[in-house]
Amino acid sequence: MQEMPENSPAGQLPRSVDVILEDDLVDACKPGDRVSVVGIYKAIPAKSMGSGITGVFRTVLVALSVYQLSKEVAAPALNHEDIQNINELPRRMNPDGLLELLGRSFAPSICGHEEIKKALVLLLFGGTEKNLLNGTHIRGDINCLMVGDPSVAKSQLLRCVMGVAAYAVSTTGRGSSGVGLTAAVTTDQESGERKLEAGAMVLADRGVVCIDEFDKMNDSDRVAIHEVMEQQTVTIAKGGIHASLNARCSVVAAANPIYGSYDHSHGITRNINLPDSLLSRFDMLFIVLDRSDSKVDRAISSHVLDMHSRENPSLSTKLMLQRDVTLAQGKNELESSMYMSHGALGEVLSKRFLQKYIYYAKHRPWEPALTPGAENFIAEQYSRWRVDKVTSQSSEFYSR
Repeated sequence: MQEMPENSPAGQLPRSVDVILEDDLVDACKPGDRVSVVGIYKAIPAKSMGSGITGVFRTVLVALSVYQLSKEVAAPALNHEDIQNINELPRRMNPDGLLELLGRSFAPSICGHEEIKKALVLLLFGGTEKNLLNGTHIRGDINCLMVGDPSVAKSQLLRCVMGVAAYAVSTTGRGSSGVGLTAAVTTDQESGERKLEAGAMVLADRGVVCIDEFDKMNDSDRVAIHEVMEQQTVTIAKGGIHASLNARCSVVAAANPIYGSYDHSHGITRNINLPDSLLSRFDMLFIVLDRSDSKVDRAISSHVLDMHSRENPSLSTKLMLQRDVTLAQGKNELESSMYMSHGALGEVLSKRFLQKYIYYAKHRPWEPALTPGAENFIAEQYSRWRVDKVTSQSSEFYSR
């Protein structure tokens, strides 16, 4: 059992302990589950390579009970005032204005990219997962890919997703392999038996996986995530182990074009250099370009200089003393504020309140339903896109 990534100390490897399950507790959990275990901590003598027993003892935990935790362990605590504020926002603002406010509050330190910010907020809200009567599973998680020139804040947007999402796992293309993302079969050093170790996508069940430098991954490793992105399961059949693990997560990836920067003389598929079988699994694809425009450059430079020139309130001595006093008194007013001022953007929602709003909306008790008018509009737009694909050399469109 390994400690949860969000609770592990920064810069250190997550610590782990061996847990022994007996009798009716066997198969009470599987890799990727979050559990709370109560047991007896024991020291067991380790066997040497020969027949004797060494004087080195290893420690194990003999479980007495295993309790399944919910996936939202880091869920924010909602009080009555928060629920009132959350319900008041849709009454005061129309849907377009509310989505624009959520997009501005998602990453206020990044200039521009309004459409990408709103798309990532909707990705955090998630879709509606469906399990049909015939056993078919239709995923409700949304996948997003950002491809563009260097220095257009793609990695910073991934960091913002990690900061706002209730549970997120981050990895890079070069620092991860196919089995590291899905699952690996290893050999136990003590008993010599085969065991299953969950990868990043299995551990991020009901969460978000952020993959930076997606284009640097090897083709063999990239094929391993095809099943996860559509069927949302990881199937293992090797080493005498046959298992299917849940990996119901959203994937947010950032990549650079094949030529380093976007080449306008070639089409989208020539620049991205990813197979169509993988591109079809991304619901949203953003081409982020670094255009040379004096007006845009002046706005970006002013925004960056404003960020550097403004005093950071979280580092001021006065605010740190106030925070210590409020924590000692058992109340944290700094975390409960709904709005915060942010320079030229005006008032935006605080990060803590945005987390509460997304959590409340994602765990909604109601089920959104498609109206007949919306169904006809989506079907007509899809057929129009498919016709345009035949007449012009645009990107592919698939029904998922």
